[in-house]
Amino acid sequence: MDLESLRREYLRGGLQREDLESDPFAQFEKWMQQAINLEFSDPTAMTVATVDEGGQPSQRIVLLKQFDQRGFVFYTNYGSRKARELAQNPRISLHFPWHEIERQVKVCGRAERLSSAESMKYFVSRPRDSQIAAYASRQSKVIDSRSLLLNQFEALKQKFKAGEIPLPDFWGGYRVVPHEVEFWQGGASRLHDRFRYSRQDSDWLIERLAP
Repeated sequence: MDLESLRREYLRGGLQREDLESDPFAQFEKWMQQAINLEFSDPTAMTVATVDEGGQPSQRIVLLKQFDQRGFVFYTNYGSRKARELAQNPRISLHFPWHEIERQVKVCGRAERLSSAESMKYFVSRPRDSQIAAYASRQSKVIDSRSLLLNQFEALKQKFKAGEIPLPDFWGGYRVVPHEVEFWQGGASRLHDRFRYSRQDSDWLIERLAP
């Protein structure tokens, strides 16, 4: 495969300091809304990177479910690999790849567990089958076959066929509290525009980075 010759120019426009909001959450909201308005496939999809006790990074795609001035929220099984790694090292990185408009956002921070009340509020908003799937899948565990997983799912559908489904005690959310957020806009001749927001007490320092 000749991968070296695969290239393209990034010509959708630059990013200037005067274009930026004063805090990264407002800037992120602006870019996220544009991605949603353009009807991208899974605009909330983000790569979540964690590190195990031996220093080995691991990544996976997760959907962002909420963000505000406190941070970025996602949900998972607390027995999953990401959750086990966050338990011993809460440092985390998120990455949003919006290739269609030649943009990226990178978030670095610490992950904090949400309260059971916060997790329950989101859990009850999920489709019923998604709630049951949270019980059926012991995320990241070795399983013998897909059929066993489906059998477990069907058995749980019968178990919970009447009434509300309770929040699993092994499932819930994390809030990523950032100390650094970078916004990347593709530029011609690989001269991309990069701006980094770094937390300085209650304020944010904005700096341009070389591409």
